[in-house]
Amino acid sequence: MPNYEGSLDAVFHALADRTRREIVERLIGGPLSVSQLARPLEMSLPAVMQHLQVLEACALVRSEKTGRVRTCHIEPAGLRTAEDWIGRQRTDWEHRLDRLGDHLSEHEQQRLPEPAERGPTDRGSTP
Repeated sequence: MPNYEGSLDAVFHALADRTRREIVERLIGGPLSVSQLARPLEMSLPAVMQHLQVLEACALVRSEKTGRVRTCHIEPAGLRTAEDWIGRQRTDWEHRLDRLGDHLSEHEQQRLPEPAERGPTDRGSTP
């Protein structure tokens, strides 16, 4: 399990940076070259390459070089690492909240007095 925890930490570390999140979001739309990624980010190619190295190290992105062009692709398996962890946390919290809701409902039922038995009323009747 240490490898899983290390990879999970690496994924969250990588996604903690706004620029790297933007790169991942853009690559979800399809492969892009490094220069295409750099253009809207207003940063140098070497700076973008540093961000890509972090994303590649945690398997969120892969790249391939053809001639002088390096094309980057999203790696869905890398995103699944974070998605699986978040899913487990969500499930655990949903179970906890369900149990809390059940407990509160039981507690509320115990606190409510039972309605008094009502007999025939004299209202509106004349002897």
